[in-house]
Amino acid sequence: MPTPNRIGPDAPATWHHGLVAEWWAEFNIDGPEIDYFGTFVREQQPALDAGCGTGRLLIPWLRAGYDVDGSDVSADMLAHCAKRAESESFAPTLLRQALHELDPPRRYRTIVVCGVFGLGSTRAQDQEALHRIRDSLEPGGTLLLDNEVPYANPRLWQWWAKERRKRLPQTLREREPDERRPTADGAELAMWSRVVDFDPLDQTFQLEMQAFKWRSRRLIAQEDQQLTMRMYFRDELLLMLAQAGFTDVHVRGGYADEPPTGDHDFLVYVARR
Repeated sequence: MPTPNRIGPDAPATWHHGLVAEWWAEFNIDGPEIDYFGTFVREQQPALDAGCGTGRLLIPWLRAGYDVDGSDVSADMLAHCAKRAESESFAPTLLRQALHELDPPRRYRTIVVCGVFGLGSTRAQDQEALHRIRDSLEPGGTLLLDNEVPYANPRLWQWWAKERRKRLPQTLREREPDERRPTADGAELAMWSRVVDFDPLDQTFQLEMQAFKWRSRRLIAQEDQQLTMRMYFRDELLLMLAQAGFTDVHVRGGYADEPPTGDHDFLVYVARR
């Protein structure tokens, strides 16, 4: 079960709770990151899945017998993760801690930060997060951090242009979303998001999310939440890692351990303490 931890007043404001956490638990359960990062975890344990969410990576690693803990800022995500783990007779250590407040009870040979860096946090908090992660590694330990390049998502990249930004915020949808996905217990979930604002100097998007839940064709819940998302370019992250004290930093393209190119949507940073 999640270990109770205090979350500071400046904790990241994310939408990863409530219906969104339920969506993640139901539908976000696979991906190439599981095996790719898992090869590092297998060789260097214990490991921490920092930003574990509902256990997309953590649960398969527990099945493989790896010594791995999890942390996340969202109590709801951790609750779903604990429930999934318990259903398979696992009882991992789960810490409710933001990345910039990371202070685990033990040190790790590997820390994985997958899909969460820059979500809901300030630039200063992101830099502090890298310092905290380094401090949470054993000497010689490895950080694995992935990051979507800013130009990978055409829907977001268009707002970097000044003339396009004049059209923000995007208009609200005037009807319920069309795409509903059935859940294991017979309900239906749907989500949609819009861009409210974008600051190109801070490289930060402000997004609004609406999540819906139906049961027996009746809408029983709707939640409106907001999230900030900061975009980072390669050389920015390399500088931040160096400032945090990491050495021997390598950048890989995607999740196939390839040399990085401008065509890769995701870059993986492999850094040593």
